[in-house]
Amino acid sequence: MVRADEMMDICMLAGEIMLINGAETYRVEETLERMAKAGQFRNVHSFVTTTGIFLSFEEEGAGDVMQMIRVDDRMQDLNKVTLVNQVSREFVNREIDAAEALTKLQNIAKQPMNYSPLLLHTASGVAGGAFSYLFGGNLFDTLPAFIAGFVASMAVVHLQSYLKVRFFAEFMAAFTGGAVAILLVLIGLGENVDQVIIGTLMPLVPGIPLTNAVRDLISGDLLAGVTRGAECFVTSLSIATGIALAIALLS
Repeated sequence: MVRADEMMDICMLAGEIMLINGAETYRVEETLERMAKAGQFRNVHSFVTTTGIFLSFEEEGAGDVMQMIRVDDRMQDLNKVTLVNQVSREFVNREIDAAEALTKLQNIAKQPMNYSPLLLHTASGVAGGAFSYLFGGNLFDTLPAFIAGFVASMAVVHLQSYLKVRFFAEFMAAFTGGAVAILLVLIGLGENVDQVIIGTLMPLVPGIPLTNAVRDLISGDLLAGVTRGAECFVTSLSIATGIALAIALLS
């Protein structure tokens, strides 16, 4: 029989890893409930928002147990979400016990991202060049879009590590990427400044949060869906403001 405090630690750590790394709130709730029920606890209820996790269950002979944690960090690493789901399946199917599940979750929380920062920045640059061509640019526009997309990706990652206000980091990253794109076109490295700017900004667009917002709304998690949607709106506004400032100053 799993102890209540041990089960709570397992569930909260699993939920925290998933929520930080881009999982939908309904998926986090379902995972916590399945794991707690697999631990032979009754009356299991979980409530997850974009910034907090609440979990309660009933331990036989000891009454209800409830705990909440606040989650402030945000990143996108769906590999960790997949790993936590695998641990959850193994625990529910009795393939591992509670101690093994907790150890695996702690290792998942400590491990670095699946891809190096250099690879992520390069991928953002490649995406920027591809989008600039896709939206009507020519082959000469792909190189400045690649460079500007690479710089914008580096800016948003490094600024988020120093600034507590994430939206300001996105604003500055959009401004930096837009400024680099405009300057590269002005010195003759590209031809269509509009297409280069579009390609530069596309990697910054909050695609995963926007998709999660829609999926949360469809699944009935109205609070999480609306808050994620508001977060995407403010992010988009920050990006638009940053590129507008770059255009106003340099065009």
